[in-house]
Amino acid sequence: MTGMTRVVLAEDDPAISEPLARALGREGYAIEVAEDGQRALELASKGDADLLILDLGLPLLDGLEVCRRLRAAGSDLPILVLTARADEVDTVVGLDAGADDYVTKPFRLAELLARTRALLRRGPSESSETGPIVRMEAEARRAWFGDTELQLAPKEFDLLALLVKEQGKVVSRDQIMKEVWGSRWMSSSKTLDMHISVLRRKLGDDATAPKFITTVRGVGFRFDAPTLTS
Repeated sequence: MTGMTRVVLAEDDPAISEPLARALGREGYAIEVAEDGQRALELASKGDADLLILDLGLPLLDGLEVCRRLRAAGSDLPILVLTARADEVDTVVGLDAGADDYVTKPFRLAELLARTRALLRRGPSESSETGPIVRMEAEARRAWFGDTELQLAPKEFDLLALLVKEQGKVVSRDQIMKEVWGSRWMSSSKTLDMHISVLRRKLGDDATAPKFITTVRGVGFRFDAPTLTS
């Protein structure tokens, strides 16, 4: 396994873990499968893993607790969470526990592999002191952060596009919800907070001292970064 990118796959359902492990193996990654949270924590804590793909519904120790313990121990290992529920609260809690990105089951294999590659390119808690350019291609619905293409879900792209368009200005929560989720949006504001959390992680931003997406309390959000749009 020397020199290979090492991925720990924490998933207790063989119907998911076995085909996923084969697919990741075909991508050239060395895979170690953990069928419970305790084993996942042990493998991820050894220090030689490059990525943890973590199911939230694990036996012995759930995925959220695995995530929290790794972060509490100072690990900056990239973590991609798998959640069986599209429940926004479940996802928000996972991100708050320290996950870097999430995929909701049932997921498309191509999407999971793309997000895996994006996290591996970014590496542990990557942030930039030089302020790389965010580049958006609206028609192609593609976005880059520096030289890295961002893997964005549809609403994540729409949210980033709106913030970039209004760069330097405060965009109200109401305006965001109406423009991104539609004039008759039914989602709670937690949905917006969840997407902001995801974008911050993908930009290597720190919510406690953000360089790119600033929360303007009681109003909304402001995007501050060099941008190019086309």
